[in-house]
Amino acid sequence: MSSPSQNTLKIGIIGFGPFAQFLAKTMVKQGHSIRATSRSDYTDLCTHLGILFFRDMIAFLESNNDVILLCTSILSVSQVIESISFHALKQPVLFADVLSVKEYPRDLLLQVVPQDSDVLCTHPMFGPESGKDGWKDLTFMFDRVRIRNEVTCSSFLQIFASEGCRMMEMSCEEHDKLAAKSQFLTHTIGRVLSEVEVEPTSIDTKGFQKLVQVKESATRDTFDLFSGLFIYNRFARQQVGNSL
Repeated sequence: MSSPSQNTLKIGIIGFGPFAQFLAKTMVKQGHSIRATSRSDYTDLCTHLGILFFRDMIAFLESNNDVILLCTSILSVSQVIESISFHALKQPVLFADVLSVKEYPRDLLLQVVPQDSDVLCTHPMFGPESGKDGWKDLTFMFDRVRIRNEVTCSSFLQIFASEGCRMMEMSCEEHDKLAAKSQFLTHTIGRVLSEVEVEPTSIDTKGFQKLVQVKESATRDTFDLFSGLFIYNRFARQQVGNSL
């Protein structure tokens, strides 16, 4: 259940793939009211989870959400944001995202989100595999890009803080700089190892076992994610250029 200092929120999720489902389960457990919309029909799954699913975007936007959370892929986020009919909003809303790049969605949102609504950019640095046993000590990055309603923003951040996340406030620019040297580099090495078909052998060293783990971790994610990390993080492109 939610803690005394945490207001119950009405959270609308756009894009209800595996990562959104992973986050939503904890949000529901904490007592928040979750609604979702997506290109695919998740009506049955949402019913099972206690979540209201909307096939129609306008009806979703008119459902008085406190927070609208973008859980789309990096490659599709521009198209998704363009599809949002902001005039259908009945009240100011906190728009947040969970993409693995931060400057790109920040700039898109600031161009179109109504001035009376807020923008919070976040990146949970974990997923269904690393967070399957709980979120304690896992890093949650956030940037209060444009916040007027501190109560709603703080209540949303409390979802992660109350689960024991390591809360890391930093600018979108700083996030992308660091991610280019860590997350993107890890994915790049993992993809290279996959291309040369690295597999465990009977005489593996500890170092080689770690390489296999990097490959397996990187290839569990989609190639679209890897492409998005490269195309929409300017520091990742610089990282590749500096290595050539």
